[in-house]
Amino acid sequence: MELTCELSLIEQAAELVQAADCFVITAGAGMGVDSGLPDFRGNQGFWQAYPPYARLGLSFVECANPEHFERDPAFGWGFYGHRTNLYRDTVPHEGFQILRRWIDQKSAPYFVVTSNVDGQFQKAGFDEDRILEVHGSIHWLQCSSSCGDAIWPNNEQIPVDEATMRAQKIPRCPNCRAVSRPNILMFGDWAWLPQRTYQQEKRFQQFMDEQEDKRIVVIEMGAGTAIPTIRATSERLGWRHAGATVIRINVREPEIAPPHISLACGALEGLATIDAHLSL
Repeated sequence: MELTCELSLIEQAAELVQAADCFVITAGAGMGVDSGLPDFRGNQGFWQAYPPYARLGLSFVECANPEHFERDPAFGWGFYGHRTNLYRDTVPHEGFQILRRWIDQKSAPYFVVTSNVDGQFQKAGFDEDRILEVHGSIHWLQCSSSCGDAIWPNNEQIPVDEATMRAQKIPRCPNCRAVSRPNILMFGDWAWLPQRTYQQEKRFQQFMDEQEDKRIVVIEMGAGTAIPTIRATSERLGWRHAGATVIRINVREPEIAPPHISLACGALEGLATIDAHLSL
């Protein structure tokens, strides 16, 4: 692998990982690119992944809207059904296993905070109880009619016509038989049920309370500025906790002020090159 990250920064990052008492792993959409998941950055990236939406002139923001489950559920589930199937078929890249190896070799406590709804950390073997999915998960459903506060696993099989991106089966709420929808915070979404994410947030806060005097390494990967939730979380941890240092791995937007570390490369490359400089 050709090294694009600055060597001195890689060495500093390796020293931090070597000395870490615990890890907070923060991840945005760029984390999935090395697994072959599409990059939705900008309309061109989205349209390249989904040509039918390019023909309709629809952006990611317009497609990721809860109104479709009421107005045209075959359209809404065409988009989210295709993504469900894609994420189920995706194999997490080697970077996930590098992170798990660091955690295991150091017997270090950890927590994952991600804006991704794809469930890749769970698939890679990370503990379900140590993951905070700030925007929810495509692998859980709720009722689109708000008949109650139930959230249930997405065990649906959703065939999608890829020529039209319309679902050939519409998942239904088991309680009222209205159209169900993913338990994901979408754009312009006032009906998302946040209870599952709130429980995750409580566990994360408890975790952080237990790490107060420890050397915390925050490893952020693929978190951009367009929706800055993950970057803001990393920076808040890095500045508010005296023992915390952020390693920001981002091929396009790596900037972060010292003493935190900025690596201008992709997630897998950054993790692999740090790993090559470790002696755990």
